[in-house]
Amino acid sequence: MNESEILQAIGEGRWHAPHDVLGTHTNGSTQVVRALRPLADAVTVVLPDGTRAPLSHWSDGIWHGAVPAGTTAYDIETTYGGHTSRADDPYRHTPTLGELDLHLIGEGRHEELWRALGAQVTTNGDVSGTSFTVWAPRATAVRVVGSFNDWNGRLHAMRSLGSSGVWELFIPAVGAGSTYKFEIRTQRGDWVLKADPMARAAEVPPLTASVVTASSFEWHDDDWLTSRARREPAHEPMSIYELHVGSWRPGLTYRALVDELIPYVTSLGFTHVEFMPLAEHPFGGSWGYQVSGYYAPTSRFGTPDDLRYLIDRLHQADIGVIMDWVPGHFPKDAFALARFDGEALYEHPDPQRGEHKDWGTYIFDYGRSEVRGFLVANALYWLEEFHVDGLRVDAVASMLYLDYSREDGEWTPNIHGGRENLEAIHFLQEVNATAYKKHPGIAMIAEESTSFPGVTAPTSRGGLGFGFKWNMGWMNDSLRYVSVDPLYRNHHHGEMTFTFVYAFSENFVLPISHDEVVHGKGTLMTRMPGSHEHQLAGARGYLAYMWAYPGKQLLFMGQEFGQMSEWSEARGLDWYLLEQPSHQQLSGFVADLNRTYRELEPLWRRDSDGGSFRLLGAPSENRDVIAFARITPHGTVVSISNFSGGTITQLPLDLPHDGAWYEVLNSDATAFGGSGVGNFGAVGTDPSGRAHVTLPPLGTIWLRFGGKRPEK
Repeated sequence: MNESEILQAIGEGRWHAPHDVLGTHTNGSTQVVRALRPLADAVTVVLPDGTRAPLSHWSDGIWHGAVPAGTTAYDIETTYGGHTSRADDPYRHTPTLGELDLHLIGEGRHEELWRALGAQVTTNGDVSGTSFTVWAPRATAVRVVGSFNDWNGRLHAMRSLGSSGVWELFIPAVGAGSTYKFEIRTQRGDWVLKADPMARAAEVPPLTASVVTASSFEWHDDDWLTSRARREPAHEPMSIYELHVGSWRPGLTYRALVDELIPYVTSLGFTHVEFMPLAEHPFGGSWGYQVSGYYAPTSRFGTPDDLRYLIDRLHQADIGVIMDWVPGHFPKDAFALARFDGEALYEHPDPQRGEHKDWGTYIFDYGRSEVRGFLVANALYWLEEFHVDGLRVDAVASMLYLDYSREDGEWTPNIHGGRENLEAIHFLQEVNATAYKKHPGIAMIAEESTSFPGVTAPTSRGGLGFGFKWNMGWMNDSLRYVSVDPLYRNHHHGEMTFTFVYAFSENFVLPISHDEVVHGKGTLMTRMPGSHEHQLAGARGYLAYMWAYPGKQLLFMGQEFGQMSEWSEARGLDWYLLEQPSHQQLSGFVADLNRTYRELEPLWRRDSDGGSFRLLGAPSENRDVIAFARITPHGTVVSISNFSGGTITQLPLDLPHDGAWYEVLNSDATAFGGSGVGNFGAVGTDPSGRAHVTLPPLGTIWLRFGGKRPEK
C-alpha cells in the first residue's frame, strides 16, 4: 500500500500497525507527534511542564506537529466545537507483552495465560490504565470498543504483534468496571463484534459485553490449602453434594449462599460441594454447559471476588469445592468464540471434527497449540485464582471418540485408522498432568461413560491421568434395578452384581447427578415402587448401599430430603417437603450416613483395591440380598442390603471374621421413619464365621467387626 492508502486505513481504524504512524516519532532531525482526531477543530500536545505544541491536520483525520526532542510523555488536548477534552495518548506507549509471553502463547504453554491476554488493569511506565490483548491471527485489523469510547473503536485500533497473532493496545485511564468488546475485521473485510475470550468478568446476561476487572480479594484458607496438598483424595472420605446455584434457593448471590449453603452442607456432613458450571454462559437453560466466557464466573450471582469469598468460606468450614468444567464444546453464539476472527479458530475447521450436530455446538481444535494452551491455562485458572479443589470434566466420551454420535460416513479415522481422537487424548493427558503437578491434592474427575481404558491411570503409563471417573455403569444398572417392583428383583440379581466385575478397574465416583432427575426420569424417590412409605424405605436402603459400595459418592440437591418433582433450572427445590416428618427423617438419615461413613475407614481408605473387598454369601443364597465386606488393616465393615419387600429373618451369612459384629447403621431404624427391624445392635458368629442376620424390608444394615470371641 502507498502512503495515502495507509493514512486512509489509519484514519478508518483498520490498519494493523497504527503505532508505526501515530504517537511520537523522529522525522529526520525533528521529533513529531501524530494523533488521530477526525473532525476536530483543534488538536494540541500538552507536555508535563505545561508547554503546548499545536498540531495541524495532515490527512484523513490525522494531526501532526513538532515537539521538543526527547519527548516521551504528553497529553492530547482536542477541541470539538466549544468542548475541549484532554487525554493521554495510547499510541505513545510500548507493548505490554514481551517476547517470552508471545513465544509461550504460540507454543500453547503459557500456564498463566490470563495474566497475559485479555484486559489487564496495570501501569505502563507511571500511567495507570488497561492493557487489552487478544489472539486473532487471521484478523486484518482489531479495535477496542467500550464504555470509555462510546463504543466507537476508530480511535483505539490495536497493533499486531507479528506472527503470534496477538493484538495489543494500552489505553490510559481505563479501569475496573469498564465494559468492552473487540471489533475484528475479517479477511473478507467484514467487521465482527466479539466478547473477549479471556475476559475475567462479563455483563449479566442477556447483555454480552466483557468487563474490565481486578481482584482485591484476600484469602484466608491457607490451612485448608496446606492440608490439601498432603492428601490423596482417592484414599480420603469424599461425599459430594452437587448443586445448581441458580435453583438451589433462587435469588441467592454468591455471598448470600455463605449463610445458607454452608450451614446446610455442614449439617448433612458432605465433604464437598460440586457446582454445576459457573463460567459465563448466555442461555440459562443450558445449565451452564454451553460456555461463552471460560475465564469469567457468571455475573448472575455477583462478582468474581464474591465467588472467591464463597469458596474461601467453604474452605474455612472444611468443605471442598469441585466445579464442572466444559472443554468439550462451546456454543455458536455470534458474540463469543464461534468463528472468532471470521473463520474457524477455536473450533476445528473440519465439520466432522468441529461440530456436535446433536448439541448444535462447536468442538475445540485440540491439535492447535494456542487452543490447547487456552484450555490448559483455563483449568489452572480456576485452580489458582479461585482455589477450587477439583474439576469435573464434562462429556469426556464426546472428546475421546471421532465417531461420537456420528453415523458411518460422518467421521474420518485417525492416522492409525482408529476412532480415537488422538489430539483430544493428548490434551486431556496434558491438562491432568499439569494440574496435578502444580496443585497436589486436587481431584480431576472425568464424566466418562464408555469402557475407554486407563481413564484414571497415570499419564506416565499411557493413561488419561484423571483422579476419578464417574461410574456410569453402576449408576445405570442400580437405578434400573431399584425401579423394578421388589417382587421381581430376584430375577435381576445378576444385573446388579455385574458391576462388581469392574468396580476396581478405575478410581470411581458413584453419581446420582442432575442428569438422573430430568427429562422424564423422575427423581430418586419416584423411581422407587410402591407407597410413599415404601419409596422412603427404598431410598434409604439404596443410599446406604451406595455409601458402602467401593467408590466416592455424589448426590444431586433435593435427593437428600426426597424431592418428588423433577428438577428444573427455572425454579427452586421443593423445600416445603422438609415440613413433613418423613422427609425430615430422610434428611437426617443422609446426615447420619455421612457421619458414619467418615468414621469408618474401611468404607473409603481402599476404594480402588479389589483386595480389600469381598462378596459375602452362604449355601442358602438369597437373590434379594447383596452383602459385601470392606476390609482394611484397621477394621472391617460389612454392608447387607435386602432389596425385597419383606423382612428376612435369621439369614445365614458367612462373615469375614469370627466374633461380634455391631450394627452401626440401619436404614430401617425408627429414628429415620423405618419399622425398626434389626438385630438389637449386634450379631455374633459361630466358630466357622457364620452369623444369622435379620434384615429389614427394603433396607440396608452396616456391621462393624468388634473383635474375636474370647477363648473358653
